[in-house]
Amino acid sequence: MKKVCVLGTGSWGTALALSLAKNNFDVLMWSRREERAESINKNRENTEYLPGAVFPDNLNVTSDLDEAVKDSKIVVIAVPSQAVRGMCAKLKGKLTPDQIIVNVAKGLEKGTGKRLSEVCAEELPESKYVMLSGPSHAEEVAKDLPTTIVVSSENIEYAQIVQDAFMSPALRVYTNSDLIGVELGGALKNIIAFGAGICDGLGYGDNTKAALMTRGITEISRLGVAMGAKAITFTGLSGIGDLIVTCTSMHSRNRRAGILIGEGYSVEETLEKVKMVVEGITATEVAHDVAEKLNIDMPITNAIYAVVHDGLEPYEGIKGLMTRNKKNEVEHIGL
Repeated sequence: MKKVCVLGTGSWGTALALSLAKNNFDVLMWSRREERAESINKNRENTEYLPGAVFPDNLNVTSDLDEAVKDSKIVVIAVPSQAVRGMCAKLKGKLTPDQIIVNVAKGLEKGTGKRLSEVCAEELPESKYVMLSGPSHAEEVAKDLPTTIVVSSENIEYAQIVQDAFMSPALRVYTNSDLIGVELGGALKNIIAFGAGICDGLGYGDNTKAALMTRGITEISRLGVAMGAKAITFTGLSGIGDLIVTCTSMHSRNRRAGILIGEGYSVEETLEKVKMVVEGITATEVAHDVAEKLNIDMPITNAIYAVVHDGLEPYEGIKGLMTRNKKNEVEHIGL
């Protein structure tokens, strides 16, 4: 039995740890809080983030980072996107050349606008990096409901090793060599999911959500291509696939947060109620700034940014989107 580790004890990290344990890996999760590690080990369940999923004997938790990383074939970074740089900094001097880092956070770094692979490369320049993304709610993966995900790396051999580690009858894993596209699809879809929730909170219907999702993937692709991605990637699991699942499910914290905004709650009140990181709020700010620098038209992102940061009433944001100048639907986005 080979050892792997998962850094972070949130819902997604826990679901992936369970999947790896079912694949006969010896899995050690890391928690920055000793009391949480002790609680999970004692209860054999992550009652805070993924209640009901029982830990098998080959899945345990430690608060000792050295112990977690030592001899781990794969090191999964499962922390919020804005904590990835700090996590990578903690790993300096602890990794060996043969270990593969698998990042599962979806976002762009606030302040720099950098993709998380770029963040990791700055902190751990010699690391073997793989991104894992796609339409996958932790709650469903933990129950072994059929799920497909995608892994990407600049070195496809690293992605294939990770593909083999995670593949199971319940979890089908694809590879994709377009690391930029896979990263951006996962990060930017959170903005649209947040907007979908706002529409739901306003009481709008299926027509509105279909319009938002369709035009949303268009502007995601537009920015992605400008940043070096392949347009075709946004038609895949990390693009349309992830967009569908986060815009339509109540498992999606981005959608749940958007619903609260649409119902009239402030951002602060929303975050208090959701009690989890809402990546779409940060992603909106970062994407808005990057799009301005690159002169990329992102009307939906701009409207959501105005709602969150400028106090624009959500219904006014929708009105502004609906009354823009006429356009042709089919635009050149690099296909």
